[in-house]
Order: sequence, then structure tokens, then C-alpha cells
Amino acid sequence: MRAIKSSGTKDEVRLAKALWHKGYRYRKNNKSVFGKPDLTFKNLKIAIFVDSEFFHGKDWDTQKHRIKTNKEFWHKKIERNKERDIEVNTELLSQGWIVLRFWTKKIKKDLNSYVSIIEEQISKRLKEI
Repeated sequence: MRAIKSSGTKDEVRLAKALWHKGYRYRKNNKSVFGKPDLTFKNLKIAIFVDSEFFHGKDWDTQKHRIKTNKEFWHKKIERNKERDIEVNTELLSQGWIVLRFWTKKIKKDLNSYVSIIEEQISKRLKEI
């Protein structure tokens, strides 16, 4: 468990670097924003999370049966992570934030599409200001 990173994962870094090279400036793991998003554009109120499929329970109803060891611990942990994700989304949305959550494998397959999604949200917010 100690070797598993909670921030600065490969796909998170790839997304951040792609945005940086396009001239977008952001904060990483901003503690002043509820839920400590992976990337934030605080002045635009855009929070970006890069979630791993395992720890955030993608397709959880079918995937939870694949866990063979320490089932009780992992089921409890991942289900709590899913609940926390909902709590964070709800709180940020109530504060007027745009919340973007991306799966790591999706970023790995098609980084440019996700950069475009973020750019669209930035443009949308800039028009509102």
C-alpha cells in the first residue's frame, strides 16, 4: 500500500503537463478546495479529479467479485471512496464549481479528448465572467 501514490500519478501528470504546455495554469492538490482536487482552476471554480478504476470503484457491482483476499477491508474502503466522491461532488457543485472526474485508463487512451473537454469548460467559465 505504501507504494501506491495518492497524487502525482502518471496519468494525472500527463494531463497536467498537456494543459501546462497549452498555457493553462492550475494548482495541484489544492488543500484550500474541498476534496483536494488533483487540479484546480480556483479563479474559474473548476476542479479536476483523475480517479483510478480500482480505488474509485469503476463498474463496482461486477468488479467487486474479483477481489480474492482481504475482501471485507477492500469492499469497505472502495465503497467509502465512492461515497466520498459523491460528497465532494455535491459540496463543490453547491459552491458553484464545475467538477470534472476522469478515469485514468480513459486519459491514457485519449489524452487529447480530455484536454479538449477541460478547454471547453474553461472557455465556458471565461464567458460567464
